[in-house]
Amino acid sequence: MGLDDRDALRTLRDAVDPALGSELIRNFYTHWFAIDMAVRDLFPPDMDEQRQRFGHAMTWVLGELADQRAQEPVAFLAQLGRDHRKYGVTQRHYDSMQTALYASFRHHLAASWNDQLAEATHDAVALMIGVMRGAADAEEGPPYCDGTVIEHMRVTRDVSVVRLQLDQPLFYHAGQYVTVQVPQWPRRWRYLSPSIPTEPGGIEFHIRSVPGGMVSTAIVAETTPGDRWRLSNPHGGLHVDRDGGDVLMVAGSTGLAPLRALIMDLTRYGVNPRVHLFFGGRYPCDLYDLRTLWEIASQNPWLSVTPVSEFNTDPPWAADYPDVQPPRGLHVRQTGMLADVVTRYGNWGDRQILICGSPAMVTATKAALIAKGAPAERIQHDPLAS
Repeated sequence: MGLDDRDALRTLRDAVDPALGSELIRNFYTHWFAIDMAVRDLFPPDMDEQRQRFGHAMTWVLGELADQRAQEPVAFLAQLGRDHRKYGVTQRHYDSMQTALYASFRHHLAASWNDQLAEATHDAVALMIGVMRGAADAEEGPPYCDGTVIEHMRVTRDVSVVRLQLDQPLFYHAGQYVTVQVPQWPRRWRYLSPSIPTEPGGIEFHIRSVPGGMVSTAIVAETTPGDRWRLSNPHGGLHVDRDGGDVLMVAGSTGLAPLRALIMDLTRYGVNPRVHLFFGGRYPCDLYDLRTLWEIASQNPWLSVTPVSEFNTDPPWAADYPDVQPPRGLHVRQTGMLADVVTRYGNWGDRQILICGSPAMVTATKAALIAKGAPAERIQHDPLAS
């Protein structure tokens, strides 16, 4: 039965699910590196995050295939193949990956291995590797784009704004994100969202130093003009349908970046849907981009902005960073958790809803809106595991 054998595909899905254990994924990478030693140099020394991401991706793909929904997994795998070119993955690497992945499934499921499971494993692995290989081989554009840091501004204790001049234009839609590699941490790619629409040569990122995050901490603390960054091709489908009705945007900290890019992109048009943006941070001083938002809103009456902070006053260290108070004109700053403040105004069920921020903030805000009656299908956010 192969890919039509739902029970076998669910067995494969459960075998790679990080929530049920990581032994198979760990054995896969060990086997792959043993039969193709050159592959090891493509990955960072610490493999924990890589294994986790791969496990989540495999679990989702196999789950979709088990439910006989192949369109989205195929598109996802094709994008994965195109994106993996930035690591230096070659066609030979796909050969050894296919061998190692099939062998790992067979070893892990030895107690229940039979002809049906063997056929489903063979077909699923062949499909996944084949789509990735084919998409990578068909792509003609460059696998990445390099750029030079021209400005680094420390706007709060843990947030930096970094601007780069790219060696060649990087074309993306406002709201998309890219993966970025910085010189302080080679081979560790991190997702960042451009905060401005695409333009020839220039790009800007907002980066928050996450506790325990090696790359984000290094970017905020150590980036200097002249640093060379490497950027992947864009991902993501966050968007505003200009014919789809009014819009609610909810941004937590640097989750503002992709929403600001979308707002700036809308300023190119004379007529737009109404957009209401809630921009939240822990302290008032964390609302680092209020002046820019005020400048946009003052010229575009379709945009309104409500600042939100969890605490009403700033800590002493705020005096060391730029004053974020905008001129009069925005809505009065609200105090409280972002999800609570947003839902005080209703369920926003008639709006296109876009949420960007930490996974915890996105999850809480989405749940609060749905609990108030907002349709889940009208809520957009990027993958929470990114």
